Amino acid sequence: MAGSSTTTTSSASLLLLFLLFGFSLAKEILVGGKTDAWKIPASESDSLNQWAGRSRFQVGDYLVWKYDGGKDSVLQVSREDYGNCSISNPVKEHSDGTTKVKLDRPGPFYFISGAKGHCEKGQKLVVVVLTPRGRYTGVSSPAPAPSSAGFEGPAVAPTSGATALHGGLVMALGVFAMWVFAM
Repeated sequence: MAGSSTTTTSSASLLLLFLLFGFSLAKEILVGGKTDAWKIPASESDSLNQWAGRSRFQVGDYLVWKYDGGKDSVLQVSREDYGNCSISNPVKEHSDGTTKVKLDRPGPFYFISGAKGHCEKGQKLVVVVLTPRGRYTGVSSPAPAPSSAGFEGPAVAPTSGATALHGGLVMALGVFAMWVFAM
């Protein structure tokens, strides 16, 4: 009988580990996918917003910038300041050369270069953080599209079923492990 209790405890512990590690998906994301991406883009296709539009960002992820802090900075700004490339009233200012920003809520985050004239030449970024699955946001219809006057940013990313698939796979592995240890 003592062996059965130990097996059950081991199985429960293993299941708990699967659940904890399976749902902690936050990650550090290098902006642009490379260390020298925070610069004036050579072309529209080189824009960081093109990269952001192909990426998926989750609450809890971190954006990481690598740049020369003596020559540039990263400003987190409002949507209006993003559209106007206004550097006078940032929400947050970073100039350390290795900037790390936690994406702590769903929705858009706006970033521009603090170097004079760089934002106007395209050195800016909008990332849209997905709403976690299963949470009610109170929104029953899609938000209206932003006006295109002076605003450039990625489209809102659709919610992917990949997270649900990952969670289901973790759960199935946990159940299988419990079954194996119970034998």
